[in-house]
Amino acid sequence: MTSTEHGRSEIRIRGAKKSFSGRVVVDVDDLVLGDAAVEGLLGPNGAGKTTLMRMIMHSIPLDEGTVTLHKADGSTITLSELPAHQMMSHGVVKSTQVISDFDQLTILDSMLLAVAGSRHESPLRWSAEKELAAEYEDEIRHYLDYFGFTDPNAIAGSAGEKKLLDIVRCLLLKPEVLLLDEPTAGLPEDVTQNVMSVIRDLGEQGTSVVIVEHDLDVIWQLCDEVTFMAEGRVLMKSDPETIRGDSTVVEKYLGAGHG
Repeated sequence: MTSTEHGRSEIRIRGAKKSFSGRVVVDVDDLVLGDAAVEGLLGPNGAGKTTLMRMIMHSIPLDEGTVTLHKADGSTITLSELPAHQMMSHGVVKSTQVISDFDQLTILDSMLLAVAGSRHESPLRWSAEKELAAEYEDEIRHYLDYFGFTDPNAIAGSAGEKKLLDIVRCLLLKPEVLLLDEPTAGLPEDVTQNVMSVIRDLGEQGTSVVIVEHDLDVIWQLCDEVTFMAEGRVLMKSDPETIRGDSTVVEKYLGAGHG
């Protein structure tokens, strides 16, 4: 079995359908995500973007179809047959769209929890915290400094801090495929640029990154490829310039003046 052509892991979605209360919200015939370093998933509200990402993670079951992971080493795993909690062990990680955090954990402890192996996850094994802190000290310190977390022993207070902390936890897991749901929403411009830089570096290092993002500047500047969805279906997939110049995309999503 050969590895994927470009040396990165891919997600393949075939015949995937999902309905709620009789309304079809996702109907994807055949889509590959991960054949570019950073790929945008674009479309109007209700297009099915977030639902599709949750279907990939199997936090929402498919009504029909399959989702498979084609790893860079040539192996294939049918994600749609696995429970959601096993996705991370296969290298597939997703950020959260709704901002949340562990209210009683410090920023540092929240990062350590992300990298804790199963033997450390029980509260009875937090004696291993020093071991984990030493193992990930340099990497955690880098992200703390890079994103401006001045006090790692504080609790993330603002929505922006919680969003960044969620992104950092994803990065610490070193995913093969990273799904990001509105990673820059609500962040100031300088922090948005830092997030974009980290995502770009991650893609260049071999991770397949898929982004749902309503900030079109992020999509145009960051993504190598864009998949455009509307009414649950994939209408087109191409480079950003082609997508933003397409009359259907302009009509259904961008509006006049954005071509």
